[in-house]
Amino acid sequence: MPIALFVLGLTIFGLGTTEFMIAGLLPEMADAFDVSIPTTGILISAFAVGAAIGAPAVALVSARLPKKATLVMILIVFLAGQTMAATAQSYHVLLVARVITAVVQSAFFGIGAVVAADLVPPSKRASAIAIMFGGLTISTIAGVPLGAFLGQHWGWRSPFWVVNGLALIGLIGVVTLVPSHKCPSPGGVEGFVKRLGVAVL
Repeated sequence: MPIALFVLGLTIFGLGTTEFMIAGLLPEMADAFDVSIPTTGILISAFAVGAAIGAPAVALVSARLPKKATLVMILIVFLAGQTMAATAQSYHVLLVARVITAVVQSAFFGIGAVVAADLVPPSKRASAIAIMFGGLTISTIAGVPLGAFLGQHWGWRSPFWVVNGLALIGLIGVVTLVPSHKCPSPGGVEGFVKRLGVAVL
């Protein structure tokens, strides 16, 4: 299996972790911004809404872009959102940052699955997609306790920086290891329909 597959898996682990880790950080974040825990919990709901609208939105914007270029664009925006969250000085800035990261996170899953399948022969595509989504499976199990551990020992911002590091590794890996010729994309209406289909998987 190509190394790029494992890079995609690591990236999805980071993207999945940033979604789930908030649950273990609510008390620390509530204290930091002087808001109630239920108010801090809105950060979870806002992420879910952002993820729901993100797939079709990114599919529309990137319909004419090759899939590799789309993944690069997604990771750059994700890094910007994560950095914004990690340095937020107010609750509302953090809320906006969470929505930004959610919008691109959901799109990465679907498009990344197609890229993973393109990296291997047809007989190995199921295994390739399973390897990539293994990162998401691990994040659902480890995301909350990992975020809580880091938050309790090094502050609530530390998990965001860790995820930022994973996303940066993913960006470098996509740029250097994913071949462009294996990730073409049709343009126009056909490209949009295909992007929308894979993004909402």
